[in-house]
Amino acid sequence: MTSTTFALVRHGQTDWNAQRRLQGATDIPLNDVGRGQARDAVAVLAGFEWDAIVSSPLSRAAETADLIAAGLGLRVARRVPELTERFFGPAEGLQAGPELEALRIPNGFRGAESEDEAAGRGLAALEALAEEFRGRRVLAVAHGTLLRVSLSRAVGRTLESIDNAVLNLAHHHAVDGWQLEYFNGKQVMAAV
Repeated sequence: MTSTTFALVRHGQTDWNAQRRLQGATDIPLNDVGRGQARDAVAVLAGFEWDAIVSSPLSRAAETADLIAAGLGLRVARRVPELTERFFGPAEGLQAGPELEALRIPNGFRGAESEDEAAGRGLAALEALAEEFRGRRVLAVAHGTLLRVSLSRAVGRTLESIDNAVLNLAHHHAVDGWQLEYFNGKQVMAAV
């Protein structure tokens, strides 16, 4: 049975991450901490062979992917628009507080992409990559919420938030679906 292996990596830190602001689809760049996190991720990711590297087109994910690729002696194959972070609408840029709470509705925010829509979009993008790179190893750099909701749907359980620039290793089987081997850098099941 052929399986496609994915390293699913959230971009490095941005100033908005540090300030605990909701980023969503707003294009906020990496900060120096985030660049260091991307470089540090190379040590773990170098323990595997990668056939392709792809990323979200947002600059924080694209730069993280570029730094990782350079550290691995590879190049980024392309940017995948469907891996862009969940759109949070008018909530983007806000921190926890009354202004953000005023926008809150069940499972999200007014004027935003729903969690269900983001999970469907993200999982469809990952499954398209699994088909394209069947039997190979793909390193995909994207965003915390998009990866969390997509992986949660893929494995059928709710996952906690995803840390910046750490290894999440998943395997896609055409018949058996998705299996998660590493989450937030920790092994959660035996190697496939």
